Amino acid sequence: MPARVYLDWNATTPLRPEAKAAMAQAWDISGNPSSVHAEGREARRLVEDARAIVARAVGAQPQNVVFTSGGTEANSLALTPGLRRGGMPAQRLLVSAIEHASVLAGGRFAASEIHTIGVTRSGVVDLGHLRTLLAGGPPALVSVMLANNETGAIQPVAQVAEIVHAAGGVLHVDAIQAFGKIPLDLASTGADLLTLSAHKLGGPKGSGALVLAEGLSGLEPLLRGGGQEQGRRAGTENVADIAGFGAATKAALAAMAADAERLRDLRDRLEAGLRSVSDTIIFSEDAERLPNTVLFTAPGLKAETAVIGFDLAGIGVSSGSACSSGKVQPSHVLQAMGFGPELAQGAVRLSMGWSTSQRHVDSALEAWRKLADSLVKGQRRNTA
Repeated sequence: MPARVYLDWNATTPLRPEAKAAMAQAWDISGNPSSVHAEGREARRLVEDARAIVARAVGAQPQNVVFTSGGTEANSLALTPGLRRGGMPAQRLLVSAIEHASVLAGGRFAASEIHTIGVTRSGVVDLGHLRTLLAGGPPALVSVMLANNETGAIQPVAQVAEIVHAAGGVLHVDAIQAFGKIPLDLASTGADLLTLSAHKLGGPKGSGALVLAEGLSGLEPLLRGGGQEQGRRAGTENVADIAGFGAATKAALAAMAADAERLRDLRDRLEAGLRSVSDTIIFSEDAERLPNTVLFTAPGLKAETAVIGFDLAGIGVSSGSACSSGKVQPSHVLQAMGFGPELAQGAVRLSMGWSTSQRHVDSALEAWRKLADSLVKGQRRNTA
């Protein structure tokens, strides 16, 4: 039986060997990282080593990295009313229409205090609309992701930061999908808060981080208790997962430049092949995108049918975000970009990673040829 082809790396990645080894080492350490004895100090060393690696990867200070149970918790922690950069505290929340569900939920802001920033047809945040929303109101916390998990479109976060800071606001950047795929630096993004997740770059599921810029104040913990993570996130640290996070980060950054070039070539081959088979629409193709991501559709395509068809052909793909309990629903990202329900419900995402090969891409294209042929035959029957 042929080996399956995995093309859903934006949902989650395989565990890197380096992360697995680091986690296995941590499992053999019995101490609590808050204990002062030798066993506790050894566990603490693993946590702090990983903290330093993650901090270095984004140009932050280690003491400003807060480990969490994942990206959703990190986003929820970041969306705190009252954050400030030396001026007035943020009293409302502005989020782009293409954010992850954990950001659209608004954290601890009341529903009446949450406002949505529109995006262009290319899936890029509308800077003019952002300026309008900021004008005349109280200081705001603004949340704009660095790269969209469905389209791969990279957002102009440095420009967003200039606009937000000029209005006395605070900027949160969800960098979860971009981390390990493109260069990322806290200072160059202009972010005051940055969220990361381990399992998007080869680390374990259930480990994430919130990274804070210097000079930010007003963060209130979601979890209160023993004062771990400098009082920002109570609860005994998950030593093994944190160690795996650090090891995966180090490995991903070492290979990032070479992987990006190779994946960009594979993406171009994939898109050319998709277009040669059918009247294919590639979403956000005129925007700067992650090198590994393709979101596409064709007239009459139903995402659920396509995902099942690819799966039966031995290829794992998705219809977009993997955070909807397995349900195939119209993409809120594509709807925000101005596409109607038919296209928003017919989009398929193929995303690649460090072990994706030309053979994998060609297998996906062969499966798509068969699916597209079935689609055309079905349309002919319907019009006969």
